[in-house]
Amino acid sequence: MGQKVHPTGFRIAVTEQWRSRWYANKKDFAKNLVEDQKIRKFIRKDREWAVAAIPRVEIERTGELITVFIHTARPGVLIGKKGDKVDEFRKSLERLTGKPVRLKILEVHRPELESNLVAEAVAEQLGKRTNYRRALKKVADTSIAAGAKGIKIRVSGRLQGADMSRIGIYRKGRVPCNTLRAQVDYGFAVCATKYGSIGCKVWIFKGEFGPGENTRGLLPVRQADRVPS
Repeated sequence: MGQKVHPTGFRIAVTEQWRSRWYANKKDFAKNLVEDQKIRKFIRKDREWAVAAIPRVEIERTGELITVFIHTARPGVLIGKKGDKVDEFRKSLERLTGKPVRLKILEVHRPELESNLVAEAVAEQLGKRTNYRRALKKVADTSIAAGAKGIKIRVSGRLQGADMSRIGIYRKGRVPCNTLRAQVDYGFAVCATKYGSIGCKVWIFKGEFGPGENTRGLLPVRQADRVPS
């Protein structure tokens, strides 16, 4: 049986930062964890924010205050005129959690290099009945042109309405998934068609960290933690 490891979880605390950053005792840990999931689900499912292109949500806690960092390719959609939408959304999160919430909107300058956004783009094209081979090639070429060193896209399901489900894979460049110092971004999206759901997985290789180099504010990587490529 194949043993698959999540590319982000594989690199957590080595070259990737935790998506939730807080400390809690045994009594509060489970409650905070469920609360984090509710916040992320609420942001993903909100209709007004669905078009905001949000690849990642990070959460920090200091006492009772919850700070939510929302990375988005379209900050104008989230902020609205004079920041009205942000205030309204912050109040919604406070009602959901029962705690004070602070929102921070961070702009994504290159959405072509965010795997979650690329996966959503693939899912959107498949939903429009575009030929999946053409869709994968077009998205991959766009990411490589934006500066990616490699990309791998895998779609699975009843592609183009086929009677049996099948798998479509497109790879361009190199994607060293087993190298810990490699900066590999992983994303997943689901395309709902009348034939059934189609899963879209994307791996984007952005480069390798040099010895001791750290771009995400983590502790320096020790020599023993590095794995040769």
